[in-house]
Amino acid sequence: MLLLTSLKSLAKPATWGVVVRTLKVAVVGAGGGIGQPLSLLLRRCPGIDELALHDLSEMKGIATDLSHISQTGKVIGFTGEKELESAVSGADVVVVAAGMPRLPGMQRDHLMAANGNVAVKVATAISNASPRAHLAFITNPVNMIVPAAAEVLMAHGTFDSRRLFGITTLDVVRSKKFIGDSMNISPDDVNIPVIGGHAGITILPLISQCQPIYRCDLQEIQNLTHRIQEAGTEVVNAKAGKGSATLSMAYAGATFVNSLLRGIAGQDGLIECAFVASKLTDAPFFASPLELGKDGIKRYIPLPQMSDYEKEALEKLLPILRQNADEGINFAKMILSGQSHSPIPAALP
Repeated sequence: MLLLTSLKSLAKPATWGVVVRTLKVAVVGAGGGIGQPLSLLLRRCPGIDELALHDLSEMKGIATDLSHISQTGKVIGFTGEKELESAVSGADVVVVAAGMPRLPGMQRDHLMAANGNVAVKVATAISNASPRAHLAFITNPVNMIVPAAAEVLMAHGTFDSRRLFGITTLDVVRSKKFIGDSMNISPDDVNIPVIGGHAGITILPLISQCQPIYRCDLQEIQNLTHRIQEAGTEVVNAKAGKGSATLSMAYAGATFVNSLLRGIAGQDGLIECAFVASKLTDAPFFASPLELGKDGIKRYIPLPQMSDYEKEALEKLLPILRQNADEGINFAKMILSGQSHSPIPAALP
């Protein structure tokens, strides 16, 4: 059986064989617990002429290993901060999985202190070496990392709101899995938008919009929503301090990148949820369903009608997202002003 026969967007099944033009994809943090399986899954994606793998640790072995897979395209390893710009140079898509994992009891602001430099370093490298690249962050905390990266791109005059993403696909993947199991149907047959952010109560699955209709009472909806929101903590606790969600995140990341590449190649009707600069709400960055196209975001899909429970949850999460955005932007400004010189963290272990 093939390692991965298909990945699905919210709109239609993803087909691995539709990308025609050749593309370069760079994975920053490719040596880590997310980066390695993500890179492996991306080798299954047609149309990638060059897969550039970057990490602080030596990447020659991983790149050589992946280059032996019977797929078209070359795999090149890049090591160390000095080779970051070379890794992303000319890339159509740069996926960032570098950074420290969230450990049990760790707060998101502590994680930002560890990982914020990832956003600064990568956004700076992109601005210098590949300003037209589509930049997608897996690195947490996404709610702060993406605004920080946007601030750096703006400072370099290279910000394009259509080309910067926080990958929140894992929230959709989990929602489809949990609902599919509950309804005793395949998760592939479940479509559900997940809006807001990518942490705790900022994750809002719109269960009222689920297709097929998920019939349950309010208590069941609250319980399911809470599980989706705390699914990352569930994995962190299950790993007992030895990591966070890596394999499921790699799967979700590959799902998003696959759709993004097909959009770049000109395929229509590709819908994915992602955390982006947005005017749908009064939060400057917001996760919602997007139609992807040649230049990244082709269309922001308007928010649908919501249940009273979902409307109330949305009102509660918006102030958090506004605060997260301010914190990310202020972090970037601090680094850019030279007030902090923390080193770029290594890949997720």
